[in-house]
Amino acid sequence: MRALDVGIIVLFLVGMPLLGVWIAGRQRSATDYFVSERRISWWVVCVSVVSAETSTLTVLSVPTVAYLGTMTFLSLAIGYLIGRIVVSFVLLPKYIAGELITAYGFLGKRFGRNIQSTASVTFLVTRLLADGLRLFATAIPIKVVLVAYGVDVSYWVIVAALGIAMVVYSFLGGVRAVVWVDAIQMLWYVVGAFAVILVLNGKLPDGWFARAADAGKFQVLDFDASPLTSPYAIVVAFVGGAVLSMASHGADQLIVQRLMATKDVRSAQKALIASGVVVFLQFALFLFIGVMLWAFYKAANPVKDLGLNNNDELFANFIVNDMPSGLSGFVIAGILAAALSSSLGALASSTVTDIVQRVVRRPMSEAEVFRQGRIWTVVWAGLLIVCAGLFATLTRRGNPIVEQGLSIAGFTYGALLGAFLLGLVFRKAKELDAVVAFAVTVVVMAFVILGVKFVGPDATLAIDFSPAAPAQKVVSLAYPWYTVLGVLVTLVVGGLMSLRHKGYQPPDVADDAVSAKVA
Repeated sequence: MRALDVGIIVLFLVGMPLLGVWIAGRQRSATDYFVSERRISWWVVCVSVVSAETSTLTVLSVPTVAYLGTMTFLSLAIGYLIGRIVVSFVLLPKYIAGELITAYGFLGKRFGRNIQSTASVTFLVTRLLADGLRLFATAIPIKVVLVAYGVDVSYWVIVAALGIAMVVYSFLGGVRAVVWVDAIQMLWYVVGAFAVILVLNGKLPDGWFARAADAGKFQVLDFDASPLTSPYAIVVAFVGGAVLSMASHGADQLIVQRLMATKDVRSAQKALIASGVVVFLQFALFLFIGVMLWAFYKAANPVKDLGLNNNDELFANFIVNDMPSGLSGFVIAGILAAALSSSLGALASSTVTDIVQRVVRRPMSEAEVFRQGRIWTVVWAGLLIVCAGLFATLTRRGNPIVEQGLSIAGFTYGALLGAFLLGLVFRKAKELDAVVAFAVTVVVMAFVILGVKFVGPDATLAIDFSPAAPAQKVVSLAYPWYTVLGVLVTLVVGGLMSLRHKGYQPPDVADDAVSAKVA
């Protein structure tokens, strides 16, 4: 690595948190800290949502998907857009018009505080694991850069530095700093992607686009793949992708907190739906880079022919070795930007609103909630650093937990979304019904994800809890189906239990507020 590239990366890591604090200004209340007093522009929230759901693994891996296959990954983005539209008109009015701080407050009003705390704890654990992995993934390219420059630093030091950078602007600037930093970082890595395209375009021979088209690299819709085991089969992409997006953008406080920072329901709806369009364009951009890399490397095998450790190093290899000095550092900083979207505010708001306020068993003043929010922001930063460091340690020992972590949301997303839909669809469902359905769903999904496999050319169903064998034709259920199955289990179990309650009328959940806001 050249000194100019390293300097750009360091400037980014130091300057971005300071910029976030400067933009956010002083935080004066808990509402300002958690939802910015609901006055952030919808377009800023839209960009922040996209940045929050984009990780280093996404930026590095999506080009590899197109390099090794086609652009069918893009069909998932169509399903994601469908799911966001449903959330915009079904769940968002309940959250924003109800003046809630977290998504799980809806469950508390509909069912009771037990299911609210259960859902919140589930979110906290899932988000800790997912973002611990995300933070560790961010440390990988930083370590590669430092080693190339002659500096060998442990992963623990790197993740600690990244964690401190996140906690600075989250602690001082609240959700406003987080949203604005997210927006700036997304623009950074998108500009970096266009820079890669310009460099690649100057290096590719004439006629590369036609050859890629003849090879089927631009295929988007797959009507032939197995609808059980292929995540890009048309039915899986549209249905599974839509339900997965409904869970990630309607039942995950990381995204919902950003949407609730807008001024009203209509603004939140515009932000969420527009984010689906932006994600589609973003995926298309990085998939197109993958096709260009396929032409540049002449379809070489990344591991066997190029000597890389794994396929996902392909994009980073081009950036480090084939990009001009200065641009290389700019693009790497953009990749790091994709992973520095802070979830600390979402973790803190869920902890204080859904758990701490229940434990103290008394109304907390605005000042107390504000102080607790900042305390828990620091606590979660420490836990996140420890989690990321443990991922690094387990990886060195060859533990497959990192691979399992990539699909960790499959265990809980269906139960989370199912609990919300249970409260909307089954009017007679009570809190015990929701809690039991939630627990049963998590157990069922653990059994399905860990034990259900499909073996042989006929995809014969088998139950085997050992790790999936590397042999051919041993595959698992396509991951977009996990959330769909989880939702169905929750609705069936909770719906059947609700039949016991004849004549029960549930409490209204912000219905009057919704009507007033919409009108």
